[in-house]
Amino acid sequence: MRRVLVCEDEDSIREFVVLNLIRSGYEVVDVNCGEEALRVFEESDGNFDVALLDIMMPGIDGFTVCKKIREKNKTIGIIMLSAKSQEMDKVSSLMIGADDYITKPFSISELIARVDAICRRVSMVQTKTETSPVIHSGPFTLNLKSRTVDKNNVQIELTQVEYQIMEYFLKNQNTALDRTSILNHIWGESYYGDDKIVDVNIRRIRMKIEEEPSNPQYIITIWGYGYKWNMPG
Repeated sequence: MRRVLVCEDEDSIREFVVLNLIRSGYEVVDVNCGEEALRVFEESDGNFDVALLDIMMPGIDGFTVCKKIREKNKTIGIIMLSAKSQEMDKVSSLMIGADDYITKPFSISELIARVDAICRRVSMVQTKTETSPVIHSGPFTLNLKSRTVDKNNVQIELTQVEYQIMEYFLKNQNTALDRTSILNHIWGESYYGDDKIVDVNIRRIRMKIEEEPSNPQYIITIWGYGYKWNMPG
């Protein structure tokens, strides 16, 4: 059974979310503050598939919890919850390692759909079999079995979303990929959000793989269209 950690300080919202997740077949552990979320995560050795984290909480906020969880677990799905709708909250959440962002008030069907989508993505990656376990591209080596990416034999720390984007690029080298195709391939065709989530993740990957992220050599922007993995011959 898939396990979800819910961290929300508003009792009514937390109880409603927990009830509907359980009805949808998830095992749920819920807490009302960031300190408890980190304690539970540590005690369970990170044995969760998804974490739902409220951003604005007294004490340790959701941003800090997200960052600490992501440092310890690269594959867990993280969805941020917030009453704010400012663009910077979304960008900040994604830049520190969240997979998705939902603004309150939200419909429970939307929330469940996003949790389902993340769990499906993780499950598909875990069960995928490949005839060739390694893809090479210039200084990069992507290992499909260990789900790692090396640059010049040094492993790059990637989240599961970042890894999947890298895999998609390296399987389509020197091919222009539009934002919609990237969004559908990584987040699924039923994703509720907009394609800005693609841009933020690309920015984050560039910071990890490019010598000069502001002047990228490998992930090239195709203005008005999308991106291309560029590997000069």
